[in-house]
Amino acid sequence: MPLNYDILRNWQFEDLRQDYQAKDTILYALGVGLGQPANDPDQLRFVYEANLQAMPTMAGVLGYRGFWLDDPRTGVDWKKALGGGVSIQLFKPLPANARIVSRQRVGRILDLGAGKGAILFNERDIAEEATGQVLATVEWTNFLRGDGGFGGPSGPRPEPHPIPSRAPDVEVSLPVAEQAALIFRLSGDHNPLHVDPAISAAAGFYKPVLHGQSTLGLACHAVLRGTTGYRPELLRSISVRFTSPVFPGDIVLTELWTDGPVVSFRCRVPERGAIVVDNGRAELGEAGAGASFFASLP
Repeated sequence: MPLNYDILRNWQFEDLRQDYQAKDTILYALGVGLGQPANDPDQLRFVYEANLQAMPTMAGVLGYRGFWLDDPRTGVDWKKALGGGVSIQLFKPLPANARIVSRQRVGRILDLGAGKGAILFNERDIAEEATGQVLATVEWTNFLRGDGGFGGPSGPRPEPHPIPSRAPDVEVSLPVAEQAALIFRLSGDHNPLHVDPAISAAAGFYKPVLHGQSTLGLACHAVLRGTTGYRPELLRSISVRFTSPVFPGDIVLTELWTDGPVVSFRCRVPERGAIVVDNGRAELGEAGAGASFFASLP
């Protein structure tokens, strides 16, 4: 059954309310690699409830409805679906605990051609229920490797953020724990591709791959460490393009270039000679003000 463009494009999601607590904030941070080493006071603030701070990229899992592309009505070959990229715009620092409302929608779906796959754009707004203020807007893409050639539009495609040609200003090396995917899935993404060796082998990988959202968190960790001294409140936006899978056990080297408020970055696994994140862009600055269209929700 080929990808069903009309059904996917008009997929309806109900608004979702979610309570998250300090333990959820800590669990997310552990799943993206914070707490290595455990006695680092800068990292401890993300994994210890005293003066707890939330990682900004936790916005990527808040209001997440679970893996839904395996619904037969979509026609998607879900075992071949991978994260293609994520972009998060932040309007204020995420609270360490809150009750939020999220609103999700399917954006564009691009057909790259038979044998070349498709790209699915998803969007989600996250707001505090009490105030109606939007905390963050998340856009992420799924690369549907087995679903090209369904006759849909092929563009336009967003231009990737350019990486400077000079040597990086800062480099940050971070380990990915062997159990990273097992921990991260507890933040809501239960796609078995990330934990089941049989399913990952069927998708063409020699072992389960790390979640794309966990890779995003690792890149955010490198940005905070390399440019802000672990001050999450300074991050206004972050976007990444996934170019190769990260595997638990990898050591990821992030190269960072700072030009005013814009930080360009790229992540590589030197041992495998693989660039795993490219065309990364983060913007630093003071907190903005999100829209408040959630205020009228029932």
